[in-house]
Amino acid sequence: MPEVPLDFPRAWVEFTNPDDESEVMRCDLTWLTSSYQCIFGGGCRGIYADAPDMGCCTLGAHFADKDDERRVAGFVAQLTEDEWQLKPAGDVRTRDWVEKDDEGARKTRVVEFQGQQACVFQNRPGSRQGMGCALHILAAKQDRSHVETKPDVCWQLPIKRAFRDVERQDGSTYTEVTITEYDRRAWGPGGHDLDWYCSGNTEAHIAVEPVFLTHEPELVALMGEGAYAELRRHCEAHVRSRSALALHPAD
Repeated sequence: MPEVPLDFPRAWVEFTNPDDESEVMRCDLTWLTSSYQCIFGGGCRGIYADAPDMGCCTLGAHFADKDDERRVAGFVAQLTEDEWQLKPAGDVRTRDWVEKDDEGARKTRVVEFQGQQACVFQNRPGSRQGMGCALHILAAKQDRSHVETKPDVCWQLPIKRAFRDVERQDGSTYTEVTITEYDRRAWGPGGHDLDWYCSGNTEAHIAVEPVFLTHEPELVALMGEGAYAELRRHCEAHVRSRSALALHPAD
């Protein structure tokens, strides 16, 4: 069975954020030291069987907030037909790439093209621009991180960040910031119905280096420079001394 069960023993580390004493980082060492890598275009089957080439971009991307959408809009304005297969003719309007879901939340448009539904920025197989996200291609051309050009949810996946307010027995409080695997459950109830998913799949655990190194830009963006440096120290120690129980079973 290529995909492992959702529940298995994990090793965690907690430490105070060096740049913010009000935050305690709670980090999943099992996930962060695993050999996961994105295999889009190299074995990814897509989350739905009827759109196998679309990866996890079938549903479009919800914006985290107005700032997220505004930042992406700045890069959408820079896209040309050399990066974006589905770029509309003439000036690009907001409605060309933004829509609302059934609950009124703003997200990137989903369109059908070549028989597969996906995000409007997803170039289809065989396109001269190159298969995959136009905003990702733009980042590569500009020699910048895709963290800058893509919606927050896109570059974060499959890393999950969660916040929780905690009160200690002495009455003091802190914000717990969890960094862990964005598994099927993180998608909500519908995550269990995905036809294929990568984070717990042995087919995607083939990287030479662990997640905490290959996803450094994403982790720095999620945690900050100081917290990432501390996380890296703990991850390196864990790699040297971890027990078999703490290994990700998909490795």
